[in-house]
Amino acid sequence: MCNRRCPKNVINCTHVSAVKAGEDEFEVFKKNTDGVDFRTVHWIRASVIFLKVIFATGVLSIPTAMYQLGAVGGALSVIGWGALNTYTAILQGNFRNRHPNCHSIADMAAVIGGPILREIVGVLFVLAYVLCAGSGILGVSIGLNALSNHAACTVWWSFLATVVVIAAASVRKFQQIGWLTWAGFLSIFIAVFVVVIGVTVRSRPAAAPATGPYDLGFHAIAYPNFVNGMVGSATIFVSSAGTSAFLPVISEMRTPAHYSRAVYLCMAIVQSSYLAFALVVYRWCGKYVANPSLASAGGTIKKVAFGIGLIGLIVSGCLYLHVAAKYVFVRILRNTRHLQHNTAIHWGVWLGCTIGLGSVAFILAEAIPIFNYIVALTGSVCFAPIAIALPGALWLYDFRGSVKSKSPIEQTKYWFHVFLILLGAFFCVAGTYGTAELIKDAYASGAIGSAFSCADNSNSS
Repeated sequence: MCNRRCPKNVINCTHVSAVKAGEDEFEVFKKNTDGVDFRTVHWIRASVIFLKVIFATGVLSIPTAMYQLGAVGGALSVIGWGALNTYTAILQGNFRNRHPNCHSIADMAAVIGGPILREIVGVLFVLAYVLCAGSGILGVSIGLNALSNHAACTVWWSFLATVVVIAAASVRKFQQIGWLTWAGFLSIFIAVFVVVIGVTVRSRPAAAPATGPYDLGFHAIAYPNFVNGMVGSATIFVSSAGTSAFLPVISEMRTPAHYSRAVYLCMAIVQSSYLAFALVVYRWCGKYVANPSLASAGGTIKKVAFGIGLIGLIVSGCLYLHVAAKYVFVRILRNTRHLQHNTAIHWGVWLGCTIGLGSVAFILAEAIPIFNYIVALTGSVCFAPIAIALPGALWLYDFRGSVKSKSPIEQTKYWFHVFLILLGAFFCVAGTYGTAELIKDAYASGAIGSAFSCADNSNSS
């Protein structure tokens, strides 16, 4: 039964407000099948997967953004963006459970805007998580350089990281990589905790002058120019904006209706950790905070932190690549028997997705080899449209009748979701401009050498 508002020939246009979200008939992956059962993820494990998707890149990049925005501005940005990203994550999950044969954010876009919007959002979704996978590969290469004192060309370390990430991402089901998410989250959490302790026991930041007076660069309130302000804000925004990666996990949950529980648990842990870790590191390091922040406490602690956190960086890249590959995989094989059967086509398409997208992530990581810039670019170009604007449009599609309501509360809800669309559009344009300007300046100043450079990216040598 297709809702009359849905575009013709859109396979997932079914509006099922009268259908329970967990009914197998409307799910992408069926429980009642003689093939592979993908529906095995409990909500607790889903929450851990969400934690690992969100936590790694954000906690490594926020302290640098704090320097650009100041402690007060940075803290308010963490709280504000965290709350907004939590809300839009719930919007996406609720929409998906009202339209349960949506597997991804692109499927949702098809419901409200037809095949053209679906293709645009699908490209943005894949690009976002390929860029995120690239940030994971870049983080691993920095870690390997730090641990080895730059014993090999950085391109070689990046290639080795890519091979490991592709191999881990090629495990087919979220349930099967569940143990990796636990290990990855604990790895990054402990590594950051070590850095927090390390910076507080030093008399001065590791990167500050060894003797004499110095300017810490700590500001409660900073006054950044437009470009730095937008890039700092984009960096904090993207730290919790990857909520569209949650949606494919819903399709593999035992009970999709429990999605909200997993989101609230994940976001509560993530945002409190971000705020505490980032403020402490910025307070003690100021403008001398490293990029990524695991290198902020000096050579010895840097090696300890990267040694502990290396697993987490690998798992981050693995999950981002898995999410992008799973979207393409389902898109190609959906409504065929190969989707849930161990055929040669099934495995060929799946491995082709992970290897192909992993290779693109490697190229992007080498083209934009500054961690914060690749993170900020991901937020501006990709996540602003799909994590702010599109969720607002999803709500308006299902509840657009509220504009005719005489209730002030309903009117406020309506115009708030219109505002989300405008905010997403502004942030996409302004954030992309700001990040592009800083990348251009970095190339001009020599901060970025050349693509596929062998130069040390960890400042170890």
